[in-house]
This record gives sequence, C-alpha cells and structure tokens, in this order.
Amino acid sequence: MRYGSVYLIVRDFDKSISFYEKVLDMKVSAVNGKRFAMFQSNGLSLCLMNGYYDRENREQVITRGEYWPVYDDQSKIADSDNTRKVFINLGVDDLRAEYDRIEALGIAAQLTPIRFIQVFSPYWYFTFMDPDGNPIEVTGGYSETQGR
Repeated sequence: MRYGSVYLIVRDFDKSISFYEKVLDMKVSAVNGKRFAMFQSNGLSLCLMNGYYDRENREQVITRGEYWPVYDDQSKIADSDNTRKVFINLGVDDLRAEYDRIEALGIAAQLTPIRFIQVFSPYWYFTFMDPDGNPIEVTGGYSETQGR
C-alpha cells in the first residue's frame, strides 16, 4: 500500500483554495475543474473536494456499484458539523515568524497564541481553523525569548 492523499470536503471551493494557498504559501498544484484541488509538498498531498460539485453537475457523474450515503453524499458531509477529529499539522523552522505571517493574513479563525506542551517530547505550537472548521496546528522552532 502507498500513501495517496488526505482530502477535505469543503463548502466553499474557491474560498478554501484561496485560504490554503495563503496558509501553505504556494499555489494549488493541480485542479480537476471546480471539483477537486491538490496541494503537493515533499511527496505529500493535501486535497480539497468541492462538497456540492457532484450534486450540482449530475450529468458529469458516472458511478458503478452500490451508493453508500455515509461516504458518497458529499453535500451532506459538507453540511455536517465538523467534529475536529483530524488535525492538519504543519511544520516550520521559525514558529514566531510563521505565527506573525498567519496573523497578518487575517484569515485564521480562532487563532491561539503560541503554546507549549510536553508529554514525551516537548514542542511549541499554535492552532487555528480553516473555513470549514478543520483545525490546523503549526509546530516548529521556538524559544521563550522569542515571545512578545
């Protein structure tokens, strides 16, 4: 088995692309119309699936096999509450600089301050939400002397 990608089913496709282009500081790597977008970095892919595309473009959708609403009803998935069981973790060299960059973009909902945790290994991080309520955790190099 090989790793393919993680993809998020999103409500507002264009807004989500714009958000992730800013957060990842890269342009989208590939798109499949207004249905699917991919960001590739270092062999990993984060993708966005327009939750309403298939419902709004039924004439383009060809399926085989049984329909499973729990997986296949992307509109219902897009409309559902986000339980935040999956975190997107991003790593940077300079956590303070990245925090300042994200804060300056003005797009990070529920942006926390830089925080510290140590369970087995110590690390510094901050967290914020994407437009669909998916939590993003950014970790990286930081020392308390960098604090404000």
